[in-house]
Amino acid sequence: MRQWRLIDDSPAVGASNMAVDEAILQSVTERRAPPTLRLYAWNPPCLSLGYGQKTADVDYARAASLGWDVVRRPTGGRAILHTDELTYSLALPADDDLSVGTVIDSYRRISAALVAGLSYLGVQPQADRRAERTVVVGAVCFDTTSHYEITVAGRKLVGSAQLRRQGGILQHGSIPLTGDLARICNALAYPDESTRDAAKIALRARAITLSDALSTTITYENVARAIIQGFAETFAIDFTPEMLTPAEQSRAAHLAAERYTNPTWTHHR
Repeated sequence: MRQWRLIDDSPAVGASNMAVDEAILQSVTERRAPPTLRLYAWNPPCLSLGYGQKTADVDYARAASLGWDVVRRPTGGRAILHTDELTYSLALPADDDLSVGTVIDSYRRISAALVAGLSYLGVQPQADRRAERTVVVGAVCFDTTSHYEITVAGRKLVGSAQLRRQGGILQHGSIPLTGDLARICNALAYPDESTRDAAKIALRARAITLSDALSTTITYENVARAIIQGFAETFAIDFTPEMLTPAEQSRAAHLAAERYTNPTWTHHR
């Protein structure tokens, strides 16, 4: 039986959420904490950019007018609006059975647990290897499905991204529960409103929320329980619910102040 730590966290601002994920990764890679699954939400809504994404993709004035924060993730990928969702993050040492091999290998393994958990809720998710390489041209994560990302009826349900450092990996992802996924377009930069409207229509056709997939409203708490069960049963995990350690809290506060709220980090591309 694998022994993992479970952190079922309170909603937090975007900078804090990214800082906590990175602080946990450091603890896990330094063997000061076991593999850790963290579940959390965001307050206020936050637009997150992938590590290498262009700052010019965002209309910062529009985001501010909507009351949305903007943060840059340590992981790759494209923009996600974090609201009305459950976010998972998983920190593993590099020599863990789930980590070894390529990024695609680890995506495949982790997706198996997510698929199992979502299946307990009554959906029929799929996570397949893409037949062809996807060329990403848009700014939105949920516009495009990568290898082993999770779909329902051909529409993307979970957007995930991964960071690999010497000693460990961090994978986190967004599971939208409800709402209009096209809201994200209201804070992105488009040449004109007709282009923005077209982007919204395309996104709604390519992505789906969990409530829409189930044709009923689903709560954060029910989804959290299902995801935990999916990981526990797929990988024979014995979870120990815990809080962040004092060292992790200190490290996260430092990272939030020095990196994730720092314009130099946010606008480095």
